[in-house]
Amino acid sequence: MRPCVGTLLFALGTLLPVAPGQAQSARVKAFTGLTLIDGTARAGVANAVIVVRDGRVVAAGPATGVSIPAGAERHALDGKVVIPGLINAHGHVNTPADLQTYAAYGVTTVVSLGGETDATFAARAAQDTPALDRARVYVAGPVLTPATPDEARAMVAGVAAQHVDWVKIRIDDNLGTTAKMPPEVYRAVIDESHRRNLRVAVHLFYLDDAKSLLQAGADFIAHSVRDREVDAVFMDALKASGRCYSPTLMREVSTFVYESTPSFFSDPAFLAHANKEWVASLREPARQEATRTNVAAQRYKAALPVAIRNLKRLFDAGVPIAMGTDTGPTGRFQGWFELMELEMMVQAGFTPAQVIASATSVAARCMGLDRDLGSIASGKWADFIVLDANPLADIANVKRISSVWIAGNRVGAGR
Repeated sequence: MRPCVGTLLFALGTLLPVAPGQAQSARVKAFTGLTLIDGTARAGVANAVIVVRDGRVVAAGPATGVSIPAGAERHALDGKVVIPGLINAHGHVNTPADLQTYAAYGVTTVVSLGGETDATFAARAAQDTPALDRARVYVAGPVLTPATPDEARAMVAGVAAQHVDWVKIRIDDNLGTTAKMPPEVYRAVIDESHRRNLRVAVHLFYLDDAKSLLQAGADFIAHSVRDREVDAVFMDALKASGRCYSPTLMREVSTFVYESTPSFFSDPAFLAHANKEWVASLREPARQEATRTNVAAQRYKAALPVAIRNLKRLFDAGVPIAMGTDTGPTGRFQGWFELMELEMMVQAGFTPAQVIASATSVAARCMGLDRDLGSIASGKWADFIVLDANPLADIANVKRISSVWIAGNRVGAGR
């Protein structure tokens, strides 16, 4: 039997003295009166307290088990629910400004799988600080497109020199319109990446490619299998490998949802931070007509139910699912689509608690970030969302954001 949360926590804040004359309130914050959902699939804790020092959680748990240091800056969150900041295991960051957009919707960490600028690399280099107040980012650099094994090894060496967090490749024929990367080439990418202690994320569509890539050692399946139902051979192999799978259901939705004006275009919470130029463009009748008549869009629309069924089958088989969306390109609204992805995962058959774990602790573990991120626990960065209602009762409540905090700093404060 799992011990109760209170027995697992201790108030480190009482053990960390402040030097004489130092203003403790500038370093320590206490969030009180909240219901805590810590990202570990444990039940929510009512009347909880979170203590933060220098951007990291010192203690989190029932008020009866957490001591608040004298002089701490207090934030009363009575009636609010706190969950960890969301982690998008497959997004794209085009400019550092995107990190503010993601954060505004509660996505506090983005694994950007390709196409980042030097400015985004610089943002990653500057994020290990208690002063942070925008989303964290991890990078892959250019998506690799080698034609030969030798070229594959050279390209991996190039991104390794950039100190990327991931290597990204595409194994897809874009519904039969382009040539796929040959197996001997992607095997060279994977082998050379592993030789350099780099992990490989793969864009794919077809089950046969997923099987071959898994056998070749690919580290992260960054899209759903969408051409047909996954079989026991693939499910068993993926589970045995311990590797993770990202559904990116909203990527499929983005291909056809603009056949008409979607309902979320009228939601004030969406419009508060959405790219206004994208919204205006996607409202245009000519653009919507082009989507309705686009052959690829209709094929992706037909593939979405397959992706949804495969997601649930893989989850039920014990495969780790890391929430991801492929947001970043035009029409794939950063931050908001992550919230819609959570709703789609519940519609696929997940419980709200399972979905929150997929977007927090599971995503952190899958992306190798769980030492510092993914749950509200002692020693981790204080990245969390304050909600006006409980998402365990209705996952749509993740859209009822009261505030977002990164490293214990309120996102948007002073802007």
